Amino acid sequence: MESLKIGSAMPWLLSPLADSLCGTRPSKPCRVAGIDFPYPIGLAAGMDKNGVALPAWEALGFGFVEVGTITAHAQPGNPKPRLFRFPEQEALINRLGFNNEGAAAVACRLKNLKEKGRWPRIPVGINIGKSRITPAEEAAQDYLSSYQQLRGLGDYYVINVSSPNTPGLRDLQAKEALCTIVKALRDAEISEPLFVKVAPDLAVEDLISIVQLAEEEKLSGLIATNTTLDHQAISPSLDQTGGLSGAPLRARSLQALKTIRAHTQLPIIASGGITNAASASERMTEGASLLQIYTAFIYEGPAILRALLASQSAASQELKLKV
Repeated sequence: MESLKIGSAMPWLLSPLADSLCGTRPSKPCRVAGIDFPYPIGLAAGMDKNGVALPAWEALGFGFVEVGTITAHAQPGNPKPRLFRFPEQEALINRLGFNNEGAAAVACRLKNLKEKGRWPRIPVGINIGKSRITPAEEAAQDYLSSYQQLRGLGDYYVINVSSPNTPGLRDLQAKEALCTIVKALRDAEISEPLFVKVAPDLAVEDLISIVQLAEEEKLSGLIATNTTLDHQAISPSLDQTGGLSGAPLRARSLQALKTIRAHTQLPIIASGGITNAASASERMTEGASLLQIYTAFIYEGPAILRALLASQSAASQELKLKV
């Protein structure tokens, strides 16, 4: 991240690199949840937890970026080591635990970026999660505190109740608990689009329950999905505690997308297991509105954007020919 911090201070140094790696980018923006995205490939939450490199992500060629996960209270996350690579499987396991500087500090940084005229021209989402020290029964107020401190800085906001690395967090995906969080934000008169990020490990009936809540509470959409606790792709001798991302997540995340799309027309941001043109195209075919990457970027760098953007351009051209 240090080099990206430098790149954010001097994004013109990154733009030529991005142009050579990303190739031709779509010329027509896509409109999702009332927001214009220059192209549908974004950076998932978890990479830039504290919003330190926003101009760099735009310069590298991303169509949008999601900051976070941010919590109301600053927290160091889980003990190191907490991120593990499995190159043969094109996978990562992380147990970072929402390490971040806290909502107040991140808000200060983002405000300074705006005031200095260095805010990126791409949409910026803000992903918020529950602080580890906050009891589950006080979760709604914790999410509300984060939003209030970060209000007006994001183009959209994400309720993260699906990380496997904060004890008890996934319990907040239960309809009653999630509804309490959503209503707390609604009572604060949140005006920006609001998404909820779901786990790939939910039973179908539980996933459908979240979709019903999203419809009832008029959420702007869902993000499918977070990391998985299914580590079958990793040798038991090498396995680690945490959430698995990358290629082994592809099938689970795709199935979650299909289930969600079968029960709603709300926008869906697809994330998880998108590592090449084929996995990107299948998400769009199954009804994703936008795509996010994380693990593929770690392994391949900005070059992955060329393949993904080319696949989206080809799909758009094919659709035009059919019409």
